[in-house]
Amino acid sequence: MTTLLSALQAATLTISLNRPERANAFNFEMIAELWAALEQAATNSQIRCVVLTGAGGSFCAGHDITEMLAVQGQNISYREHLQRTYNPLILQIRRLEKPVIAAINGPAAGAGLGVALACDLRVAAETALFTVGFTGIGLVPDSAVSLLLPALIGLGRATEFTFTNQPIDTVQALEWGMVNHVVPEDKLAEVVEQLAAGLATGPTGAYGLTKRLFNKNVLSNLEGTLEFEGELQEIASKGKEHVEGVKAFLEKRKPSF
Repeated sequence: MTTLLSALQAATLTISLNRPERANAFNFEMIAELWAALEQAATNSQIRCVVLTGAGGSFCAGHDITEMLAVQGQNISYREHLQRTYNPLILQIRRLEKPVIAAINGPAAGAGLGVALACDLRVAAETALFTVGFTGIGLVPDSAVSLLLPALIGLGRATEFTFTNQPIDTVQALEWGMVNHVVPEDKLAEVVEQLAAGLATGPTGAYGLTKRLFNKNVLSNLEGTLEFEGELQEIASKGKEHVEGVKAFLEKRKPSF
């Protein structure tokens, strides 16, 4: 089964993360397929807007922890992993000079939250939940969460959200400005389709230049942030807290840090 589903209609490319049995958690294959799909969107003049969503009842649970465990004995560098996967993916979303909408149909956590935050607009179903996730397994935020989250909701809220690692619902997310719209679950596809259709008929060139402005004036240190996240993630990945966090996750208990 392919890890992505895609459909092009009315100049909008809809990409669905398609690992519903794993809550659409990323694996290496999905990351590569998503990168390729976004590359196509950047170069295909028929595509004027992109929608990113999840198949089934989840948006994206972050990186598949079972895949992380499978490579633990191979002495994989978390920094190098990020340099090959999420760093270029986040940069690609931000540099895609067409509107990118996250249609958040369910839980978003970890790198899944980072991908949603990197999109230009976020429309969430009422049933969606948001969790930072990283500290729960003894890691630091990556996928530009350390930059995008404070930029959207403020440093104080981002700090509490990250340190407590408690999920927030869409009421809180909307109040904090983390999402643009919240709609009933059964109306999500319709609302996003209407929003995308309006953007697809708009001045795509001006949208792209505006996105460049926002990247320069608000997110000018995005590349440096991604690199520094990788450096600190490398440190965190080698610590006892990460070992305990992963063990507790697998044993479905609260970690003892």
